[in-house]
Amino acid sequence: MAVFTALTREEVLALLDGYAIGDLVGFEGIASGIENSNFFLTTEAGRYVLTVFERLDVVQLPFYLGLMRHLARRKLPVPEPLETADKTLFTLIRGKPAAIVTCLAGKAIEKPGAEQCAQVGALLAHMHLQAQDYPVFQPNLRGVGWWKDAAASLEPFLPDTEFHELIEEVIYQDSISRHPDFERLPAGPIHGDLFRDNVLFQGKEIGGVIDFYFAACGAWIFDIAITVNDWCVDPHSGSFHADKVKALLRAYHEVRPLKDEESDFWSPMLRAAALRFWLSRLYDQHLPRPAAVLKPHDPDRFGRMLKLRVREREAPWI
Repeated sequence: MAVFTALTREEVLALLDGYAIGDLVGFEGIASGIENSNFFLTTEAGRYVLTVFERLDVVQLPFYLGLMRHLARRKLPVPEPLETADKTLFTLIRGKPAAIVTCLAGKAIEKPGAEQCAQVGALLAHMHLQAQDYPVFQPNLRGVGWWKDAAASLEPFLPDTEFHELIEEVIYQDSISRHPDFERLPAGPIHGDLFRDNVLFQGKEIGGVIDFYFAACGAWIFDIAITVNDWCVDPHSGSFHADKVKALLRAYHEVRPLKDEESDFWSPMLRAAALRFWLSRLYDQHLPRPAAVLKPHDPDRFGRMLKLRVREREAPWI
């Protein structure tokens, strides 16, 4: 989404020689997000999104693109990667992998109501079920192992009190991830970043789900927690809108019934989801990469949310 690699028109034209989507009409950088370089791409055949991957390499990338194609071909509203003339889902530009995917209609909503939250819950359940037979495994590259490394690298930049809070939560989540009951929870491919800006609405209906490049294999309840922490809370305090939480969970439950053992890990996973994005945003704030266009996210939102999740005795459930 952020533009780290500012492509020239000549480079885009050369890249398009490997695709059967007609001549270039225009392209422009997308100035949101912080991971990859993204461009809206218009050709004679239509509108697409071109992504240059700044972190993922050619070994990791097939998992993400294959998962998107898998879900798109199951008729879910997911961008479908285009094949090159060589029948691959990505190519190289400036030595970096790049892919072109279909551009979905709709726009993100800032203030969802309970009905929109319910639609997101149902769609997330459908994605989990439809992805469970996807045959490629990918560990969570932003999971507990990364949390440990990132937290350690942030020590010089944080006040002692904040750093100790961070480390204590990483230690707690490490113990949760090693619990035998946690390892037996329903699991499979997860989206890993189902925030409001990654769901596009056309009127009252969902038009598409985008940005699968934090996807991984893991506990589905963690994916639900990530989603609830963005869709169903006050954006400033991080406190729950209980009606939205229940709407999302009940709609999910109608598609993929939640198990009793998942409720046992609900509060820890809400904490884990807050920690994951507090850490990544702190990391991007203090250890940024140079970019032609960049809008960093505020880490304090998830720092406040984590403190609140730790204090809460219980969270809304179905």
